[in-house]
Amino acid sequence: MKETRKRLGDLMVTAGFITDDQLQNALNEKGPSQKLGDYLVQQGLVTELQLIEVLEFQLGIPHVSLYRYPFDETLTNVIPKDVAKRHLVYPLKKQGDKLYVAMNDPLDYFVINDLRMMTGFQIVPLFALKDDLLRTINRFLDSDSFEEWSNEMNVLLKEGSLNEEDSPAVKIVNQILQHAIHQKASDIHIDPYESKVIVRYRVDGKLQTERSFPKHMQGMVNARIKIMSQMDITESRIPQDGRLKYTIDFHEVDVRVSTLPTIYGEKIVLRLLDLGNALNDVTKLGFNTLNMERFMQLIQKPHGIMLITGPTGSGKSSTLYSALNQLNTEEVNIITIEDPVEYQIEGIGQIQVNPQTGMTFATGLRAILRQDPNIIMIGEIRDRETAEIAIRASLTGHLVLSTLHTNDSIGTVTRLIDMGIEPFMVATSLNGVVSQRLIRRVCRDCSEEIEPTKREIDIFAESGMTVDKIHRGKGCSTCDYSGYKGRVAIHELLLINDELRREIANGADFSTLYKIAHNNKTIFLLEDGLLKVKQGITTTEEILRVTMS
Repeated sequence: MKETRKRLGDLMVTAGFITDDQLQNALNEKGPSQKLGDYLVQQGLVTELQLIEVLEFQLGIPHVSLYRYPFDETLTNVIPKDVAKRHLVYPLKKQGDKLYVAMNDPLDYFVINDLRMMTGFQIVPLFALKDDLLRTINRFLDSDSFEEWSNEMNVLLKEGSLNEEDSPAVKIVNQILQHAIHQKASDIHIDPYESKVIVRYRVDGKLQTERSFPKHMQGMVNARIKIMSQMDITESRIPQDGRLKYTIDFHEVDVRVSTLPTIYGEKIVLRLLDLGNALNDVTKLGFNTLNMERFMQLIQKPHGIMLITGPTGSGKSSTLYSALNQLNTEEVNIITIEDPVEYQIEGIGQIQVNPQTGMTFATGLRAILRQDPNIIMIGEIRDRETAEIAIRASLTGHLVLSTLHTNDSIGTVTRLIDMGIEPFMVATSLNGVVSQRLIRRVCRDCSEEIEPTKREIDIFAESGMTVDKIHRGKGCSTCDYSGYKGRVAIHELLLINDELRREIANGADFSTLYKIAHNNKTIFLLEDGLLKVKQGITTTEEILRVTMS
């Protein structure tokens, strides 16, 4: 009697990757043409590797890890580059008339048939991770392209027949951007040296060298980036800022570009802002239960000021835009003033700061107050004048949201006073402060439960907590053997109550404010981080790295 194949969702539940409730919700919420597995990965309920493991069991198609795989280099040109990139396939080995091919979707029989016709081999498909395939294609197929384009540029420069549109520089810049987006990099660094130019990507907060290209290509690559971001290509002696939009696979990414003259030429940094992931649901920001409740209280107040603080690259903008997205209804008038406008939101009036035309934060804010706003968002409070107008606006019936560069929530109060704001003004206007950092997540595919060390037990004990088990990543191809994959925020949310207002107005010192905040059950950054360690989200080392100076 033929055995009935178990359905994917049931196998996921049996494996313990999801619960029955999560399965039912996924079946109800996914699009009619969307695969269940794709939806579960998209929502972060399972990882791609967990999905592949279940499909491997269900379909009997083996899974292969491409990290340090002994590739047959004679097969590199068997499948054309554009086909490999378009369908995410890569040839692994041949045995007789069989060609073993790593595929992201080994059930796509149309692609398998095309490959059979194209290569003349019988195709044996194997499961492989999307990131694994992209990394392999980039490494083996595109590295050749880089050298080809470099040689091509040499020839064209000698001949003096360099055409802008077909220029190798155009292809190189496109490739650098595509690889960065595929690797989910937040920044691209193009660093000039004496004899070469290094390209580095910041992935999960850490810089890693991607590749280098010859020095003679530097000028053309820089010019191409400047043209794309509408900068002055004739000026290389002063810093410049620009922006561009880049679309890949119908997915739009906003890129902020900054150039800086160095002794070996211009250093260029490109910050990638993923427009698809910008407007997070506030419930997905990583707040613990108490902080989530307090955050919702803060953004729903009719007036006052709420500040989000932390160093550069700590996710302040994402939190700010998520709050705006939550508040964005037709009943309220929301106006923002930013430098630059990072994400464009429908239904919100957004102003770009432009000091050359006299549009500063201060002048823009004065104009906004005559536009009948309910909610005002200021990209960043940088000086006393902006802070004073923001506080006045919050005292005259407006809810003001903004960011400030400080190390913790209580330090924000002293920072405002140091800027020259009267303590009683700070006490009256400030509703609350969210301080945050981004920490790396333990890779879910290689996470293992281990005993905490004595040092870790002591660290938890100092914060009044106990810990029995912690999680650490062993290292796998998914996380590039780092043990970490992705990032999440830790938060410190200071709610300004009447007692704090009195002490701030009276000029109380840091330790007094800290004691009151502690008595008010404020969860400080270190404590929120340790809670996430207990939940298996991150490691103690990662928390100490971002919270301890």
